[in-house]
Amino acid sequence: MRAKRCAGLWLLLPLALSVSALSPLALSSLARADTPGPPAAEPPVPAIGRAWPVGTRPAVVRGWEPPASVYGPGHRGVDLAAAAPAPVRAVAAGRVSFAGRVAGRGVVAVELAGTGLRTTYEPVTPSVRKGDTVEAGETVGRVESTGGHCGGGCLHWGLVRGHTYLDPLSLLPPWLLRGGPSRLLPVLGVPLPG
Repeated sequence: MRAKRCAGLWLLLPLALSVSALSPLALSSLARADTPGPPAAEPPVPAIGRAWPVGTRPAVVRGWEPPASVYGPGHRGVDLAAAAPAPVRAVAAGRVSFAGRVAGRGVVAVELAGTGLRTTYEPVTPSVRKGDTVEAGETVGRVESTGGHCGGGCLHWGLVRGHTYLDPLSLLPPWLLRGGPSRLLPVLGVPLPG
């Protein structure tokens, strides 16, 4: 019995010697190859929006709350205050990839040209069909009075890249996000003309 154990150890000796002969650099690269790195960062969302989906500067009733996991709780878009039958506009140019009903609610989805992004709008009575090309600011439907998930009326606006939900407000450039007109501040120390 003891002879078998000794023979087993002698068989393992070449393996132990070959591992110890590896340089620390080689060992660290082997460890890195087996260890998954951090997830690849999502590319930034281009600020290509040219219009709010409803109104001129609607109130955000509920903001974007990304889920911690694919099926976790969260709010995968923003809710914008809007009463039926307010017109719903495409935020940016693209092609309608869906216009119909999902779970009893009207939904319009627009693939934004050259970005890999898709915007969604609900509850909406569509005025476009799948395959239609739309320009920024073009009406794609009207807010429905039923089927929304916020009291008092709202439009749920979403943004998706592949299967990842993103903050749709990131599509809007700063000049659209700011409220109110620009104001000029006085310049001190400069004499007034005349």
